[in-house]
Amino acid sequence: MTFMTDILSLLISIVIAFVCGKLMAKINLPAILGWLIAGIAIGPHALGILDSHVLDSSWFATTESILECVFGLMIGTEMIWSEMKSAGPRIVITTITESIGTFIVVSLVFAAIFAATGIPIYLAFMFGAIALATAPAPSLSVVTALKTDGPVTRTLIPMAALDDLVGALVFFTVIAFVSAHISTTGISVGVVLFLVFLPVFIGIITGFVTGKLMQHTKKAGSLLAVMLIMLLVSAMIGFVINSFLNTHILNFMLIGMSFSTVFSNMIEKERLDEMMKVMNPVIGFAMIIVILNLAAPLDYHLIFGAGIYTIVYIIARAFGKYFGAWTGAAMTHSPDTVKKYLGFTLLPHSGVSLVFTSIAVSILEGPSPECAKIIQGTIAAAAVINEIIAVLIAKKGFEWAGELGKAT
Repeated sequence: MTFMTDILSLLISIVIAFVCGKLMAKINLPAILGWLIAGIAIGPHALGILDSHVLDSSWFATTESILECVFGLMIGTEMIWSEMKSAGPRIVITTITESIGTFIVVSLVFAAIFAATGIPIYLAFMFGAIALATAPAPSLSVVTALKTDGPVTRTLIPMAALDDLVGALVFFTVIAFVSAHISTTGISVGVVLFLVFLPVFIGIITGFVTGKLMQHTKKAGSLLAVMLIMLLVSAMIGFVINSFLNTHILNFMLIGMSFSTVFSNMIEKERLDEMMKVMNPVIGFAMIIVILNLAAPLDYHLIFGAGIYTIVYIIARAFGKYFGAWTGAAMTHSPDTVKKYLGFTLLPHSGVSLVFTSIAVSILEGPSPECAKIIQGTIAAAAVINEIIAVLIAKKGFEWAGELGKAT
């Protein structure tokens, strides 16, 4: 009976989020803003419709992870090598400059503050490493809902995947050094690389098998069936590995992204487009669940308790993202709209940042509980405040770039 009650709570939550998204669309705001506000309102810290019992349940975690794989299809199926090869180096360079730029700015700002206040400097680098993370779901759902297209959109989509890779690599490297500094059980470099790149390797292998099967599949229905079955196989491999690691550490969106990138480059564009027409409503549904899972745990009370560290963190991160993206776009002679407005679309932050924060807290709470409290309170409050503001700014970025409604 409890399971059926949980299912009913989730269905009610989806309906509420869907309606809120439609209301936002009516006043020319992104639907995701409605999903985020609905998620916070119905989460365990407010109305409790989508409570911790549902969010922490194994069946919901499994469902949400599969839907993250589905969401990854949106990114991977856009990464067609024949269309991207001229822009590929620009995207890689811009991703690196905006990621490393954010890390440097946030780390230096907090290093200066912590040096003056007597807080360990290594905490500044942990702030910088967490700040790298970009939550691709909010910006990409703006792309979908407002039908954006143009240089900024085509740069952002592949960057969403690369940004997570760079962010994870920097974060786990910093964690390895900090862990070695404050405790006797450091994280080895081998484990760092394993955690960062394993989801990509899983997706590449299953995507290649899927592409080979698709090349021998004639009917459109069979093509779709092959893709869905192999997507589930990819997710199942992730679940098995997570069970061995005894933690939910793998990025399932990266599995879905790399999986779909490989098979998308092995079949005809017409067949891929035909299949994605069927999948787009499913991806839309997956987006709502992913956003609800991102928003529901956020405590709106943190907005009122946000301190100076939270404000500094939001501003420093925004500065690093914007000027890091501008620098990369200028170095690679990207269009002016990319230089001016790409940074605005990279501001959404929660999701990955909250996962990184929980890992950082688990490392700090034993040897340095005060530092654990600082990082947990600052990032949690920033996630609530930044997420709502960032979606509005991302929408304005696409608008200023002249890309709203340009997708066919």
